[in-house]
Amino acid sequence: MSHFSNLSFHQLTDDAYQEMNKELSYKDTIDVVKWAYHTFADELVYACSFGAEGIVLIDMISKIRPNAHIVFLDTNVHFKETYELVEKVQQAYPSLRIEIIQPALTLAQQAEQHGGVLWRTEPNTCCSIRKLQPLAKVLANKKAWLSGLRREQSSARAHVQFINKDQKFASIKICPLIHWTWDDVWNYINLYQLPYNELHDKGYPSIGCEHCTLPVEVGENFRAGRWAGFEKTECGLHQ
Repeated sequence: MSHFSNLSFHQLTDDAYQEMNKELSYKDTIDVVKWAYHTFADELVYACSFGAEGIVLIDMISKIRPNAHIVFLDTNVHFKETYELVEKVQQAYPSLRIEIIQPALTLAQQAEQHGGVLWRTEPNTCCSIRKLQPLAKVLANKKAWLSGLRREQSSARAHVQFINKDQKFASIKICPLIHWTWDDVWNYINLYQLPYNELHDKGYPSIGCEHCTLPVEVGENFRAGRWAGFEKTECGLHQ
């Protein structure tokens, strides 16, 4: 096990992050996933949104740690296609511990406290209640988490490293797919005939909540369909 495994987020220095990234700089994606589970074992959780990148990572993880802990942040307003995919993945990978995480507030409670269309009036507050706060609760009991971020997705993600110091959640964030292109993702899905969200075939490269996600035109930014009409392209999990 890596000597980093005994260190917490607060004990790791910037030099330690540089050392870890240097160690992994010439590794393949699958080796990064292996390193992550070898280093952190049950102290690692994968927060999966069940997009195309998520399906790739789920398949890789299943081959390395068949009983890995995976969480899905159920905002209660995902597309029906997303919920259908979660069920398909649960059936395809029965050994994985896929946990559905609910927000503290139901939609009715949120409407009572903040108004019925909070995602339109204050999308940041809505994301905080339904995504950030639930994930923070999960990560409070874990040392590190996996994410499917790719540098190609947006300028905000262009400098993501394999191993990242996540100040927001006081956690170590591991991103094995940073160098993958959209074509790489689909080559893997097609090669292994993996299930995926049908909305990807309808112009949705990035899929979030139903109220806040639109299809994008060819050539547009991968995340152009998220929170259309707002100066917002991230829910806050990765900012």
